[in-house]
Amino acid sequence: MKDLIKKLVETPGPSGYEEQIRALIRSEVAPFADEIQVDAMGSLIVRKGCKTGAGKRIMIAGHMDEIGVMVTHIDDNGFLRFTSIGGVFPHTCIGSRVLFMNGVKGVIYTETITDYKSMPSLDKLYIDVGASSREKCPVSVGDSAVFDRPFLDMGDRIASKALDDRIAAAIMIESLKQVKDTPNELFFVFTVQEEVGLRGATTAAYHVDPEIGIAVDVCDSGDTPKGEKVAVSLGKGPTVKIFDPYIVSDKRLIEWMIETAEKHSIPYQREVLIEGGTDAAAIQLTRAGVPAICMSIATRYIHTPSEMVDMHDVENAVKLLTALLSSTTEL
Repeated sequence: MKDLIKKLVETPGPSGYEEQIRALIRSEVAPFADEIQVDAMGSLIVRKGCKTGAGKRIMIAGHMDEIGVMVTHIDDNGFLRFTSIGGVFPHTCIGSRVLFMNGVKGVIYTETITDYKSMPSLDKLYIDVGASSREKCPVSVGDSAVFDRPFLDMGDRIASKALDDRIAAAIMIESLKQVKDTPNELFFVFTVQEEVGLRGATTAAYHVDPEIGIAVDVCDSGDTPKGEKVAVSLGKGPTVKIFDPYIVSDKRLIEWMIETAEKHSIPYQREVLIEGGTDAAAIQLTRAGVPAICMSIATRYIHTPSEMVDMHDVENAVKLLTALLSSTTEL
């Protein structure tokens, strides 16, 4: 799957500007889909199969947007001030390179630091695109950019920008390919604008009107020196989300996911996330409500230009999602 993941993470697509990544995903899923739609928000909705017997209408959601920055001001010397698109943290920015959607590249740096014990805020940072004046600046106010960082293959582990949530896109694409016989009507939804408020999943879920919702996303790991006290580690399997600040997962779906993992001897972890949320929360609250859950991939350094995952977790996530979608559960 590494070639697919590399293509996904190196294709730019900040929230609201997902055209390029949507086109790539569409080309990957087209041979395996029964129907493809793009909704008014821009989410890609891929249907496979028809509901039979005890089957369910299942929505599988993974967001295809990534965090980024947007130009707010250009000074007389051509330096750019910017705001964040999604959760961008100043301490991850200094010295980083960015790629604008028009192909221009730049470097983020900070005003002179006088107190090295404190971290500058985002408004103290700027982007240098090599311009000598406002008139010669190759980008405009309102232009957006993503972090410019290549895919890094470390063997069992990989690192890159945008693994949140392109790793879910890769898992969903592979599961779409591998599901051969299912009683369910499956909707693989590659959502937009998750990083700025779960917006794509909100409208797509209203359109699909699912009976079960499964989000695929990333979650913090707790296996780094003096890291968060989270009972999740790289290499120990995909996680079954039980709780985050935006959702209490449906107990019946928790049991279904765990029983399926154990039946197929797939390693898994139980996830209780202290911060953050996923598309599962938007699906859960659509229309009259939907039983929903999230399967996550443990990830180090989330919302930085070098997020890291373990390929064994990715492969086991494909196995678990494929097994879930090939079976059904009573609700």
